[in-house]
Amino acid sequence: MEISYKDFKVGKCEGQKVVDGETMPLVLQPPEPNKSDTESLISALKQNKDWFEQMLIKNSAVLLRGFDVKNAEDFNDIIEAFGWDDIRYIGPAPRTQVYKRIWTANEGPLSEFIYYHHEMVLIKESPKKVVLFCEIPPPEGGQTPFVPSFRVTERMLEEFPEAVEEVEAKGLKYTFTALSKDDTSSMRGRGWEDAFGTSDKAEAERRAKALGMDMEWLPNGGVKTILGPRSLTKVFDGRKGRRMWFNTVVGMHGKESSSAMLADGTEIPENFVKRCGQIIEEESIQFKWEKGDVLFLDNMALLHGRRPSLPPRKVLVATCK
Repeated sequence: MEISYKDFKVGKCEGQKVVDGETMPLVLQPPEPNKSDTESLISALKQNKDWFEQMLIKNSAVLLRGFDVKNAEDFNDIIEAFGWDDIRYIGPAPRTQVYKRIWTANEGPLSEFIYYHHEMVLIKESPKKVVLFCEIPPPEGGQTPFVPSFRVTERMLEEFPEAVEEVEAKGLKYTFTALSKDDTSSMRGRGWEDAFGTSDKAEAERRAKALGMDMEWLPNGGVKTILGPRSLTKVFDGRKGRRMWFNTVVGMHGKESSSAMLADGTEIPENFVKRCGQIIEEESIQFKWEKGDVLFLDNMALLHGRRPSLPPRKVLVATCK
């Protein structure tokens, strides 16, 4: 029997999972074949804004599938239907503005895996919502896997109870090195001039400080940013008191251009980082794109990434408060 929610029909998708009683992602489709146009969709979203946001917080991921969403303009209209405030992306990924609030997702090589992360996890104000639109699905690979963050915390507490609480008590410190100009041959190739919106070093330092970063200038014109102390986990309102694994330890630890350590400068045990990476992968939900998909992620509750793919692949993004 088909289930209807408000002005939508509930569907299924490949890779969908039930986690702690919640369907991830919740799939919403047109209620009837003649209601797949974007005008009908935007009307339905405007009429059900509060309900939709409740569903997003409840299920952590909501997928709009089967609607006739064609391009960045249509996607922007969907974003603006909710009235959510925009939040400027700050981070290492090279991105380009496409239309109004819509940007390219990470422009780094499609052959590389983008590791699981909460968007802008190290910045003082992270977006509450990350919304992705698939204009061109890849012929192979290119999934956007996501992970219920609370499950990582639960399992790490089961296996490393003392170490988790020690890291939480001491806090974390991260470093990241960036060139001055963008390098699109790297998935972390965004230069500091683009990231901070200025080529003036003093202004960049001021903007970095406002975001909770310190900076060290390098002889090659690049910069080393230092962020900390940061917490290992966080609890956010309205999410059942769940303790989210709100950090980027695995993604930045021991990398060529980044590091993650305890705030006092001591190393995080290697087995702690390695096992955490395994748990994240084990808990992941492998979401496969179809043309016209719009995927809403609760950035407070989910880590997300990108699988390597063959070209072409065109996924656009909007980040919202």
